[in-house]
Amino acid sequence: MATIKDVAAKAGVSTATVSRVLNGERVKQETKERVLAAIEALGYRPNLVARSLKTQKTQIIGFVVPDFGSFFMRVAEAVEEILNSYGYSLIVCNSNEDLTREIEQVQMLVERQVDGLLVVPTSSSSKHLLEAQKKGIPVVLVDRLVKGMQVDSVLVDNVNGAYQAVEHLVTMGYRRIGVINGRLEVTTGEERYRGYLRVFEDYNLPIAEELIRTGDFSSQSGYILIKELMALPHPPQAVFIANCYMTMGAMLAISELGIRVPEDLAIVAFDDMELYRIATPPLTVVVQPMEEIGKTAARLIYKRVSGDNSDFPQMYRLKPELVVRGSSVPPGRLEASSEVTVNKVAL
Repeated sequence: MATIKDVAAKAGVSTATVSRVLNGERVKQETKERVLAAIEALGYRPNLVARSLKTQKTQIIGFVVPDFGSFFMRVAEAVEEILNSYGYSLIVCNSNEDLTREIEQVQMLVERQVDGLLVVPTSSSSKHLLEAQKKGIPVVLVDRLVKGMQVDSVLVDNVNGAYQAVEHLVTMGYRRIGVINGRLEVTTGEERYRGYLRVFEDYNLPIAEELIRTGDFSSQSGYILIKELMALPHPPQAVFIANCYMTMGAMLAISELGIRVPEDLAIVAFDDMELYRIATPPLTVVVQPMEEIGKTAARLIYKRVSGDNSDFPQMYRLKPELVVRGSSVPPGRLEASSEVTVNKVAL
């Protein structure tokens, strides 16, 4: 097990300097970065009890997520990996996409005197988050933004991710392209919908209003809405589905209806899951950098709880990638087992 002396030797500093970094005291940024890199590389674990007594901190970060599904748990795993290397523990709470529950979870974490909060907000409401900030608890928003609030955030470029997905369908020759979107009051829903619309504007294509559906990010809404679309007198040739849960519901309905993919309906989904790779055919997806999201958020909240607010508020927009598989390509254009990764920036 690595010791503080090992960290000091690897970083080329004294043990006193390592201690100052761990305690959130002011040191040169370049020195701090060397020490933190050494801590991560060696897997150093400080004595939490002694450190808490000295710093009056709990060494705990709270993370409020909207569900315990695979996406947010993958993000949480990456958060925990980094925080553990800094000697912090993580408490993960589920708001279940409910604002009242989110407020209760945030208040509970504040009462437990967590040193910082990571939050995936369920709405544009910010009062409970502002109250936490007023109590001196740093807040970092993850995946979604609360507009009008001065706060750090780690987000994905949802507009460009959706744009790549829908543009891909256009380049494959599809014109009647439907969308099953998430809640528009949530930034991920609003931004992905904006990316969908922008493709039609850029390519001078008409928008078929009857092909637009808004769900609530749940599998049930995906199931219901794809059935609505396919029951139209002129159903879509292709559909863009804005998250993994709605995609799962939609795929169940498609199977029940006997719809062939991509012969009868091409599909592109936002988010990737292991299940999508073994589907028949495998699904074309916009892949979010889950590990990078978590690690970036963890490093940012650690920076804030350490007292470094030099660049507050900071916003990170991470790039997603389009992975083309068989569900969106006309038969004969791409083997179902192959993948093509696309990473373009929308104009």
